[in-house]
Amino acid sequence: MKTSTFFLRLAGLVTALTLVNATVFAQDTDVLDIAGERVSLADFEHVFGKNNRDSVYTVEALDEYMQLFINFKLKVREAEALGMDTAEAFKKELAGYRTQLARPYLVDTELLDALVAEAFERKNREVRASHILVSVDAKGSPADTLKAWNRIQGLRSRVAAGEDFETVARSKGGSEDPSVASNGGDLGWFTAFQMVYPFECAAFNTEVGDVSEVVRTRFGYHILKVAGKRKAHGEVQVAHIMVRMPSDAPQDQVANAEGRIQEVLRLLRSGEDFDALALKYSEDPSTAAKGGLLPWFGTGKMVEPFEEAAFSLEQVGDLAGPVRTNYGFHVLKLIDKKELPSFEDSQRELTKKVRRDSRAEITKTSFVRGLQAEYGAKVSTRHRDALVRAASNLDSLFHAGHPLTGVKSSELSRTLFNVAGQAHTVGDFVEWVNASRVRNLDLPSSDKVKQEIDRYLETMLLAHEDTQLERKHSDFRLLMEEYHDGILLFELTDQNVWSRAVKDTAGLVAYHEAHPEDFMWDDRLDVAIYTCEDADIAKKVRKALRKSGDVETLRRELIAERPLALRAETGMFSQGENEWADRAFTALSDRALVADKKGMLMLETSEGGSQIILVEVKAQLAPTPKALDECRGQAIAAYQDHLEQAWIEELRMKYPHDINREALYSLVRK
Repeated sequence: MKTSTFFLRLAGLVTALTLVNATVFAQDTDVLDIAGERVSLADFEHVFGKNNRDSVYTVEALDEYMQLFINFKLKVREAEALGMDTAEAFKKELAGYRTQLARPYLVDTELLDALVAEAFERKNREVRASHILVSVDAKGSPADTLKAWNRIQGLRSRVAAGEDFETVARSKGGSEDPSVASNGGDLGWFTAFQMVYPFECAAFNTEVGDVSEVVRTRFGYHILKVAGKRKAHGEVQVAHIMVRMPSDAPQDQVANAEGRIQEVLRLLRSGEDFDALALKYSEDPSTAAKGGLLPWFGTGKMVEPFEEAAFSLEQVGDLAGPVRTNYGFHVLKLIDKKELPSFEDSQRELTKKVRRDSRAEITKTSFVRGLQAEYGAKVSTRHRDALVRAASNLDSLFHAGHPLTGVKSSELSRTLFNVAGQAHTVGDFVEWVNASRVRNLDLPSSDKVKQEIDRYLETMLLAHEDTQLERKHSDFRLLMEEYHDGILLFELTDQNVWSRAVKDTAGLVAYHEAHPEDFMWDDRLDVAIYTCEDADIAKKVRKALRKSGDVETLRRELIAERPLALRAETGMFSQGENEWADRAFTALSDRALVADKKGMLMLETSEGGSQIILVEVKAQLAPTPKALDECRGQAIAAYQDHLEQAWIEELRMKYPHDINREALYSLVRK
């Protein structure tokens, strides 16, 4: 069990209700006082509504939930009284959860939502574009960056003057994308998240037939020419049969391969099984044994001729081919298609992708700028320049054994910037940067120091904002309280109830003996069920039963030559545990089973073809108490409930609690 979800599990015991926020009380009114801890009406309403989403408030539902809530809070209060919230393991676990939970609050959520909406709109479209690349490292020197910039501008000028885009891309000094030799810069069709974000934006924002402005990505500088835009295809799943053939094969080899795939297609159209033909003829070893089945794919995942053929298929089972690709000839069969999901269905997944994508850095940067404005955090130009001067005197700044030094002692106590009234000095920065992992070590020293000052400011702003989350966001505060209480509750309940019930053998035995009526067998039948391959075997079984009752000897005699001729199952079954025992129960209640001369009760039925089922009813057993070994799991669960109830009664006596029912019932009012 995850400790952080324990409270939700507890609350789930209550009948679902719906949230109706109609109160006449102020939201800071206390609704509960439990051992000196006050719970506001607003907090209770939040927790109640979170765990009871689908019904209306009623007095009965509020009373029932309040009792569960009190039980929960009493256990947490006891854990705190025992000092469990001060244990290092607890604090470490809670801190880990807090780090994860805080992340969504430390970005520009409005911008995040806008980027998710933009991604959804783009996922519904596809763009075809060609590009020219001039490579330059993201951490390249200013000289290298300027050289690359001038080159890409020159290439764009040639295209703008009327030269063919592909010709420019292939020309000497043209595109540095290695694939240009084979594709002339054509990237095919793509949609959102298939290219780096700046490139994607340029593609979607450039009109068909136009050439984009220069775009910078981590690969270098690009210009794009957009060849087309269309509605997105969605996803498709196909099976294929492939006859392998190199792209540069001589004509006689091509003709041979094409003839073989045409024969496969003829066999398919005459009604032969696709899976069988794939296994026999397909030269794709990864799919032949699976009937040629390929994983689901969308635009840009397969070579273009294959992809176009797959998406052209309309009805499940339709065939396409022969299709020629660089790998050979293919015949395709449509397995299924998926339409594009709605925004509601895709929002969660798109949000995850945006958070993992380079877009996430945009939301973080925007958020930090907002914090800088909110707190008036501005780096002192004078003290920044002093740090730059100190850095310029060092040859290998921030490399191993070369920290930032040489800052005048009089500068160290100077304030570099303030965050919410907290001064961060030049000395604080020097200490921080020398302990940090510095990025972009190839930059000039002055640029490195400016970069690290900006990173230090960002780090301090985010660190301060992290301390303000509970104050600024009540939902975050309540979520942290839920995790705090859930971890404590799990640990203490495990000690007092769950593990105790398993380990306390004497207590479990005593509880089982004191409550025999809670652990009873229902009516049972002691039966032997014989599955006979045919009527002849059934006859031999009946004879063996009447003569000696020994069917096992007969079964063993048959195993060598006919291993499935006779199967036997014995046991004691209550109703609902075995199909054949259930039929015997029904026959007994209908008095359809009559004892023979030896008192044997037998139910006989045929079950498909010549198979015969014989059910021998050896005895009817009235309800009897279960031995502990026969109901250990059930007894442990009941003992746990007993221990928990006794514990709750003890806590209710130990810690006073008072409900403000007038405030509580105000939630019912319209």
